[in-house]
Formats: sequence, C-alpha cells, structure tokens
Amino acid sequence: MKEVVLELENVTMQFGGVVAVDSLNMYINEGEIVALIGPNGAGKTTAFNVITGVYAPTNGCVRLRGKTIAQGHPTGKMRKLYAGTHIGDYDRLVSNTPDAITEMGVARTFQNIRLFKNMTVLENVLVARHMRLKSGLITSTLHLNLQEERRIRRESMDLLEMLGMADLAHENAASLPYGRQRYLEIVRALATEPRLLLLDEPAAGMNPQETEDLCDFIRDIKERFKLTVFLIEHHMNLVMDISDRIYVLDFGKRIAEGTPQEIQDDPAVIAAYLGVDEE
Repeated sequence: MKEVVLELENVTMQFGGVVAVDSLNMYINEGEIVALIGPNGAGKTTAFNVITGVYAPTNGCVRLRGKTIAQGHPTGKMRKLYAGTHIGDYDRLVSNTPDAITEMGVARTFQNIRLFKNMTVLENVLVARHMRLKSGLITSTLHLNLQEERRIRRESMDLLEMLGMADLAHENAASLPYGRQRYLEIVRALATEPRLLLLDEPAAGMNPQETEDLCDFIRDIKERFKLTVFLIEHHMNLVMDISDRIYVLDFGKRIAEGTPQEIQDDPAVIAAYLGVDEE
C-alpha cells in the first residue's frame, strides 16, 4: 500500500463571513498526480495557501506524511462568525511558515508568475537552492563557505542542463518568453528538492501545443525526481490526460472525487461548470 503523502481533514478557511474552503477532506498517495479543479472562485488556490502555510486554517487539520503541519479551530471573533462544521473537533493550534513547509519537502508555483525578474535564470534557481545550504549567517557573511557556494552553483547549472535550460542560464528572467518563464518557475521549485510539488495553473496562457509539451514535462520530472504532484488547472485536456485522480470544488465544497473518466461523467461536475436549466 502506498504512503499517504498529503491529507486534508475537515479543512475550513473562512475570511470574515465568507467561507472560501468548507470542510474539505482529501488525500494524495505517494507517486500520484492529483488535480484540483473547479470554477473560478471555488477555493482552489486558497486550499493551496493553507497547505503551504500562507494561511492558517480556520478549522481542520493538514498532515504531511502523517505529521500535522497545520491545524486550527475558531478563536476570538471567529467563534461567533464561524459558519463551518466540526467546530469542536480540534482543540490546539499548529502552524508553520511557508519556508518551514518548504524545508519539509513541499514546493509550489503560483497562478501568477512570481520570478525574480531582475535576476538571471541561474540566479533564480540559486535563490531556491540556497535554502539547502548548511552554512550559517556568520559563515556566509565572512565568505567562509566558498566551497559550498561553488557546489550549489554547480548543482543549479546541472539542474538547468538536465531540464534543457542551461543555454538560458545568464539571460534575464524577465526577457524570457512567457512559456519559458512558466518552466523556470517549476525548475526553481525543483531546486528546493521537494517530494511534493504543487502547481497552480501551470498551463495558464499557453497554447495547445505548449500545453501538450508541458504535460510531457510534468510526467518527466515526476518520474525523474520521484515526485508526488498536486495541481490546479483549467485546461481540461491536460487534467484528463495527466491525472490519476481528480477532486472538484464548487463554492469551497468538494462535490466530486474520482478518476478522469468518472469526473467527466459526473452530473454534479457538469452542473458546476455548465450550470443547469431552471424549471
């Protein structure tokens, strides 16, 4: 039986009176490619933000390989405003910052590209790679870690070479074509040595051929780096082609879960995307 890498248990994220994610339960097994889909505003990116420590859940629990990395319950004014369920099920707060989550082996990309655009391609990868440095602040400040710096630079170039971007190493990130910027953001995430990779709309803005190439790229890095992949995507051809399983959100609630074929045929999913005629 494969290990459960990520588990969300009754996760609710509420902002004031707005419930963005409502009692979400889901799991991802090691080595899977799992997609999270749903209409705009369904709560998909909010779920990613809870997993990666950007938000602390209002209620519920997030576990990474069985370890609780985020947990919350309504406190303060939220005790009166809370509109979710399972209000009494959690009695302690657990939180981790995004950098701590990254150190645990979770990396992500963003819906809107967030490269360091005034840096080169190589420098973008180096920034991510530096989180794996063993040198402390004093050692780095006094430049006593030159050997380790050389190693990090060599490993970053090796990564770019492996993924076909070495020829762009000294190009400014902002000068890259849009599709290459998308790839660079994924390469930068890989530089942190993740075991779980979260991709937030990686095919956004790509044409059909670019989307097909990206699909092959994701499969390749998944096998090459022994990754588990969790992605948000609106390109249904990519989702149906690449996913082992799919979760569907609508207004913050999970309305379906299953294989691509099961999701394609699910009446609730069809209604969420296309609407239903009022009688």
